Amino acid sequence: MHPFEIVGVIGKRRDPQVIPTLRQLIEVLRAHGRRIRLDELTLPGLELPADVERLPRHELVRCDLVIVVGGDGTLLSAARDLAPAGVPLLGINQGRVGFMVDVQPGEMQEALAAIFAGDYLREQRLLLQTRLIRDQGRGAARLAVNDVVIRNQAAIRMLEFETWLDGEFISQHRADGFIVASPTGSTAYALSGGGPVVHPGLDALTLVPICPHTLSDRPIVVSSRQTVRITLRGDPDTVAMYTCDGQTAETLRAGESFEVREADFRLTLVHPKNYSYFNILRNKLHWGRGPAAGGELRNNIK
Repeated sequence: MHPFEIVGVIGKRRDPQVIPTLRQLIEVLRAHGRRIRLDELTLPGLELPADVERLPRHELVRCDLVIVVGGDGTLLSAARDLAPAGVPLLGINQGRVGFMVDVQPGEMQEALAAIFAGDYLREQRLLLQTRLIRDQGRGAARLAVNDVVIRNQAAIRMLEFETWLDGEFISQHRADGFIVASPTGSTAYALSGGGPVVHPGLDALTLVPICPHTLSDRPIVVSSRQTVRITLRGDPDTVAMYTCDGQTAETLRAGESFEVREADFRLTLVHPKNYSYFNILRNKLHWGRGPAAGGELRNNIK
C-alpha cells in the first residue's frame, strides 16, 4: 500500500487565484492514483472530475493526508479542525508570508512525487489549549496553533491584567494586550511584539506584552508543561477581546480569566525532504542580506 492513499484538499476560501494551483494539484493526485476528497467550502463553483468528492471539513479526518493550498491562515484553520484526529498536513504556498506552507506551486509536482514515494519529513508541532474562566466555571477547550491573545477593544485605552504561572503570581501589567505564543507562533504576532524566535522543537510558551506601559515589562519564555493564566482587571465596564490565532474571538470582561497550556496532542506537518526551518527564516525574515560581498549567495543556500 502506498503512503497517503486518501488525500484531502483544502483551498483558501473565496480566492479565485488558487484555482490554477488547485486544478494542477488535482491532476497530480489523480496521476498518482490517489483518492481525492475536497473541502466543500473550497470554491464551491469549481468544476471537478467525477472521481473527486466534496466533503464537509469534519469528514476530512478520514484522510491519510490533507494538502492545504493557501497561506498560513488557511493552514491554521485546517490545523485546529484536523490536528485532534492526527491528520498530517502539507502546505502549498499561495499566500504572502508562508512560514508553514513551505511548498511553492512550481515545486508541487516534484515534491508530491517524492512524498508519495516515501521520501519526506514528518514534523510534530506543539499546539495550545485554552479555556475561558468565568463565574460559572471553565468554558470549553479551544485550540490555537500560533497564539492566544487578549486585546483591548478600545484602542485608546490600556488594559490592566495579571499573569500567573501554575498558580504563582508573575506580575501586573498595563498594556494594549498580551500574547501567549507557541514556538510556531513565535514568528507571527509575538515577533512583531518584540518576542524571540523559538525553535519549533522546543516545548515552550512565549509570553509577550503588547505595547506595555513600562519598558521593563519584557517577553519571557516558560515551559509549555505549565499553565499560564491571564486575569483581566479594571473598571466593571472594561471589555477586551480574547482570540485564538486571530481567527476566533470572544469577549472578556473585568474579573474574568483565561488559561493556556500545551494540548495533549500535536500538529503533524509533512515537508519535502529538503525542508529547512532556518532556510525559511533566512528567506522570510531576510537574514544575512546586506552589502557584504557574497551576501546574496549565502542567503540563497538551500
